[in-house]
Amino acid sequence: MSDIKRRNFLKATAGVAAGAALGTGSALFPASAAAQQVTFTPEKGAKLRVLRWSRFVQGDIDQYMVNVKKFSAKYGIEVRVDNEGWEDVRPKAAVAANVGAGPDIILSTNDDANLYPDKLVDVTDVCTYLDKKYGGFYPVCDPYLRPDGKKWIGVPLGVAGVCLVYRDSHMKAAGFDKFPRDTDGLLKLCKALKEKGTPSGFALGNATGDANTWCNWLVWAFGGALVDKSNKVVIDSPETVKALEYAKELYPTFAPGTLSWLDPNNNKAFLDGQISLTNNGISIYYAAKNSADPKVKEIAADIQHANMPIGPIGRPTEFQLFFNQLIFKYTKYPKAAKEYLRFMMEADQMNPWVEASIGYVTPALRAYEKNPIWTSDPKNTPYRDSMKNMVPSGYAGKMGYASAGALADFIVVNMVAEAASGSKTPKEAAERAQKRAERYYKV
Repeated sequence: MSDIKRRNFLKATAGVAAGAALGTGSALFPASAAAQQVTFTPEKGAKLRVLRWSRFVQGDIDQYMVNVKKFSAKYGIEVRVDNEGWEDVRPKAAVAANVGAGPDIILSTNDDANLYPDKLVDVTDVCTYLDKKYGGFYPVCDPYLRPDGKKWIGVPLGVAGVCLVYRDSHMKAAGFDKFPRDTDGLLKLCKALKEKGTPSGFALGNATGDANTWCNWLVWAFGGALVDKSNKVVIDSPETVKALEYAKELYPTFAPGTLSWLDPNNNKAFLDGQISLTNNGISIYYAAKNSADPKVKEIAADIQHANMPIGPIGRPTEFQLFFNQLIFKYTKYPKAAKEYLRFMMEADQMNPWVEASIGYVTPALRAYEKNPIWTSDPKNTPYRDSMKNMVPSGYAGKMGYASAGALADFIVVNMVAEAASGSKTPKEAAERAQKRAERYYKV
């Protein structure tokens, strides 16, 4: 993934003043909950090093560093924060776990924690406190960070919510008053947009965010899955083939070049006016809204968002990019690390960060549904429900080395790309995906 290009492309996004944020003493939280304060007394002379993924909206890193400085000022603890692209964080976290040295805390993605659970500090005490105080973690957090249903091996941060981003005027010009809520309607809309010369475009390259999210959504929407509940590989199924037949019909409606698109490409294509519909985080809208280019800024007024449509299975099957916060056992300062994560997840820090990052991350705790960022602009609202509608990585089995490896190897994405483009028949693409996945799940 070309993370540097995406960061540069979105650097114009602006933060929201933190002063409007809600704190623990507000109506958002009852007084009894606010009084349940727990702290983990840091070790003497503690220093912390944090590795996290790079920002995609400027307000994210700006407010995050404000919160870091607040923590340092309160505890006298020096905190070093390094930023890397998503693809770079994952291998660095794996190396740190294997060699027993590196950052004390790593903010990583998807099911990384299940690759090395025995290398991580038990944070059940932190999560239990946060869970009780802030209305509970969404259930989808459990398979990622509480795989045994009891012990938390990391603190859930949230997800980079993914919705459909579209030009409202182009949709209406194509004959649709409202955005379709099912897969049949989506296909009809994409065909109509193509006929009007305002096509859609969905990434089919090895894009960690955009390709993984929509391709997994598609397979699940038709009842397919990489594995069953016993972790048996079942991707070569009639349900998957139906999803791939749909992808083959959808692909001709795309703008040219989507087979090689990585995460920055659909952003650029949308804001350049090359496409009218794609799947993405809220970053396209805010890049347009805060752009210095008047032509790009005009697009913002026309942008709308919708949750991913429902397929034949009859329920939401959204896939989002999950963010976790991991403390490694080699740290010399586990108590300081725990206190850091607790501090950063509290309302006095979390609410300003959610607002400054303009809703780019949907928090893992239910209480933050009430943050005003989700309703101050109705265009933000669909992202609020990202964790509610989410299906976990590795569905319908359990997470671990196999699920993480299969996702990182883009097995589902490649399968959809092969079938959609016609390089393989839907059945051939499913058969190849079956064989590739079995290599991971037989380990």
